[in-house]
Amino acid sequence: MRGRLVGAAADDAPVDDASVGAALAASGRVLGSSALRDLTRAARAELAGAGPLQPLLDLPGVTDVVVNGPHDVWLDRGEGLERADVDLGTPAALRAFAVRLAALAGQRLDDAAPVCDGRLPDGTRLHAVVEPVAPTGAAISLRVLRQSGLAFPDLVAGGGVAPGWEGLLRGLVAGRANLLISGGTGTGKTTLLAALLALVPADERIVTVEEARELAPAHPHVVPLATRRANVEGAGAVGLTELVRAALRMRPDRIVVGECRGGEVREVLLALNTGHDGGLATLHANAVEAVPARLEALAALAGMTRDAVAAQVVAAVDVVLHLRRERGRRFVAAIGVVVRDGHGFAVREAARWDGCSAPAVQDAQAWERLGARWAA
Repeated sequence: MRGRLVGAAADDAPVDDASVGAALAASGRVLGSSALRDLTRAARAELAGAGPLQPLLDLPGVTDVVVNGPHDVWLDRGEGLERADVDLGTPAALRAFAVRLAALAGQRLDDAAPVCDGRLPDGTRLHAVVEPVAPTGAAISLRVLRQSGLAFPDLVAGGGVAPGWEGLLRGLVAGRANLLISGGTGTGKTTLLAALLALVPADERIVTVEEARELAPAHPHVVPLATRRANVEGAGAVGLTELVRAALRMRPDRIVVGECRGGEVREVLLALNTGHDGGLATLHANAVEAVPARLEALAALAGMTRDAVAAQVVAAVDVVLHLRRERGRRFVAAIGVVVRDGHGFAVREAARWDGCSAPAVQDAQAWERLGARWAA
């Protein structure tokens, strides 16, 4: 069975019911339909997935699976890490497993290159380290990428947007405001981004730039671009910076960057300052007030001075939507506006929501200006 299926995978043939059935027929064994489904699932996990960790990745709501050692496996369903009952054998077996995952991602993982960062065929993010960096044989981190297709009305009905803010968010999209969505890991930035993109008029062309395809907005004209990592020889990489530049030449009505995490923030700011209004991007930040420091740090990687960053951000970004995750819920916790200050620029919190009580206005003047300009 293994030999036939490995041969099929080497020929780029999919490991599906037909290939498993053919392998079973050649072996002379007869199995029922349920056993065939289980065997097909196991074969796919072994040849093109995460092996014994695949059942954990397939569980509803799982966002991360981490391995600290052969008998130390954890998963996150959105409410913190919980231990999983999975035994990966010995440290040597765990190392071999990590090496196989790296090979699936097209990456090298050995004594000479003990750290690997890549993506499995299904899009799952892989980060792995092996001995001597990890004394337990290997440490593996898997991040599930689920395409975000939640509609905006469903997001509002599920408590992701505060009462009274729906009209403002719709108005921001309709009025072609440049939006920056900030928040920590797993707060729902991509989900909100996809929901807002579904509100864009159907006659507008959206070009999205991402490290891995997550955005799946319900829109008829989306051009997705995704980065490509270098191969084992270190060649062939296409980064976010190159893709943002390419997107500018593709006649976009809206440019969307899945996440600004490096020097590509310079191209994003330049694009939003050259007539490409209505753009959206996401950014890792712990609070609205932390957004300026984060932008300055990323822009410094592109050689931008602090004054240049301030001038570009004030002219380019209209509104910051900040998300939080608490008690298993993800919601828009704050709405901020970009303003000049004595130190360059700042993001002033106009309104705040704790996810439970009524939203509170923090800056009446800023909130009134937002409503007067953008409210639907």
